[in-house]
Amino acid sequence: MKNIKIAFWGVLALISLLWVVADPAVFEASSVFGLRGFMMQYSGVLAIGCMSFAMILALRPRWPEPWLGGLDKMYRLHKWLGISALIFAVVHWLWSEVPKWAIDLGLLARPERGERPELTNPIAQFLSGLRDPAEGLGEWAFYLTVLLIAVALLPRIPYRWFFKTHRILAAVYLVLVFHTVVLTTFSYWISPLGIALALLLAAGSFAAVIVLFRRVAAGRQVSGTIVELLQFPGVKVLESRIKLQPGWPGHQPGQFAFATSDAQEGAHPYTIASAWDPANPEITFIIKGLGDHTSHLAEKLSIGQKVKIEGPYGCFTFEDGAKRQIWIGGGIGITPFVSRMKYLAHARTHQPDAPPQVIDLFHTTTDLDEDALARLAADAVEADVRLHILIDAKHGKLTGERIRTEIPNWRDASVWFCGPVGFGDAMRTDFAAHGLDIRTRFNQELFSMR
Repeated sequence: MKNIKIAFWGVLALISLLWVVADPAVFEASSVFGLRGFMMQYSGVLAIGCMSFAMILALRPRWPEPWLGGLDKMYRLHKWLGISALIFAVVHWLWSEVPKWAIDLGLLARPERGERPELTNPIAQFLSGLRDPAEGLGEWAFYLTVLLIAVALLPRIPYRWFFKTHRILAAVYLVLVFHTVVLTTFSYWISPLGIALALLLAAGSFAAVIVLFRRVAAGRQVSGTIVELLQFPGVKVLESRIKLQPGWPGHQPGQFAFATSDAQEGAHPYTIASAWDPANPEITFIIKGLGDHTSHLAEKLSIGQKVKIEGPYGCFTFEDGAKRQIWIGGGIGITPFVSRMKYLAHARTHQPDAPPQVIDLFHTTTDLDEDALARLAADAVEADVRLHILIDAKHGKLTGERIRTEIPNWRDASVWFCGPVGFGDAMRTDFAAHGLDIRTRFNQELFSMR
């Protein structure tokens, strides 16, 4: 979380600094209309800057993933940037419209317009001739952006509609690039701000085209065939085992992948629940019926069906060098721990002399399925992991205090959490209050792509 906060605030600070350097005359503004032009430029640059970075992250690039802590953290940053772009766009629109409303209401006097300086630069002259269409298209693009980002942020809207409408943002972004190029103060383009803005617009436009043509991460996709489907009705879980075609690079326990079984529905992210074996190229997903799509997967999937798998992604890989680890899996958040246990069981067989690692796994759930719990217990035995199962109705809620009571030397351990975000945040806060260095010893999967 720390690095994505640094990245987010760093983007805003850098754009702001470059803008002040490009237009220091803002500090000499002495009236509302004198300030209006500066604020429209500033809010517009911030809005398109945030949207450009968000568009780049939509390509799911590999290079920032290690520093940001995984694609799950990158998507959190993508979301923050999208919301910020919306806020700055609204501010930009308000600076444009509110002074006009104030004039109509008699609250402000209409300023006298002097003659605009004659443009001698042919590029500036060309751009000036495009002002009217740029303003008109930009206004409609703004309204559409507000609507589309609202759709993206409302969880009640089905994922398939989010998937379809979110791509439209790429086309809207290209319209806003045109709006920006035409209406940005021309002198900015020969300043460091202009250079940075030009690079961002170019990169964002490239990303938008890739999104529009559905070529995001095309080189990281392989085909697969469903070879086994197991249902666990008590916990509303479906386990799907998929045989992969050549091309999958392998994965580490705790990583996730995008799976597409219906092109209209689009790709959904699922944590991988199997260890990688090159001799047997298969991948397993454990999927809980939580939404409109996952709740009906058991009816839609069939053995022999072709699916598309993309990945792997994520840095929730348990590799921290700690001799003792505490795992906390809330509900379907147990999945990465299942994958890791299968990996450890394989390692115990093939590397019997490897130094042992002491691990306690706390699994808390509101649902009960004896077959699922029996499989989990068997995995724990094979991996030499101490398993603590807590059924909410029977044992109550899992708390940090209960974990510390079970594990007196918890201060020597690293904590790995996967489950509901609110539950994880509460655990993080609780352990921080008791002295755990959460920056280095508390690892949380932010498995939310919206």
